[in-house]
Formats: sequence, structure tokens, C-alpha cells
Amino acid sequence: MKGGFGMGDLMKQAQQMQKRMAKIQADLKEMVAEGNAGGGMVRAHVNGQREVLSVKIDPEVLKSEEPEMVEDMIVAAVNQGLKKAGEMAQKEMGKATGGLDLSGLMGL
Repeated sequence: MKGGFGMGDLMKQAQQMQKRMAKIQADLKEMVAEGNAGGGMVRAHVNGQREVLSVKIDPEVLKSEEPEMVEDMIVAAVNQGLKKAGEMAQKEMGKATGGLDLSGLMGL
């Protein structure tokens, strides 16, 4: 097939894309996004694979706030971190795929 793609070319491209995706997945595990609430009194760190790595709570919050307020701040910080991590993952995937959104296929 002159001037076109043969099956071998297509397979080669698919393998290259698979290698790029595996590298991106590994890189995302190392990238960290931070969400915070209460003016930074509660912080959550989430990696690019949307795994919560840590939650930090300023000791003053625990002394002065009601438990429900602290719980709400934790939820808000984690959700913000997850949102930022998702945006970070989409940006990285877009670099590798030329803007083609494969996030559904990659579980992101």
C-alpha cells in the first residue's frame, strides 16, 4: 500500500502509544496536587492517579472548631485536590495524545 498505512504501521503506532501511556501513568503517580480549605488550615495531597496521599490539619482547627466543621473542611480539601489532580492528568494525557481525550479509556 503506497502512500497509506499498512497493518504493520498501525500496530507499531499502537505499541508506541501504549508505551507513552504507561510512562504517563508512572509520571502521574509522582505528581502531587494540593487542595485546601479553611484558608489552608486543612490540606490534602493527591497524586495524578487520584490517590489521596495525605491530609494535614492545623492543630488550632481541632481545638477551636466543631467536629462537623472540621469534617466539612477535610471533604472540601480532598475534593479540591482530586479536581486538581484530574485536571493535571488530563493536561499530561493531552500532551501525549495530541489533544485526543482518552481519559475514559485510561480510567482518569
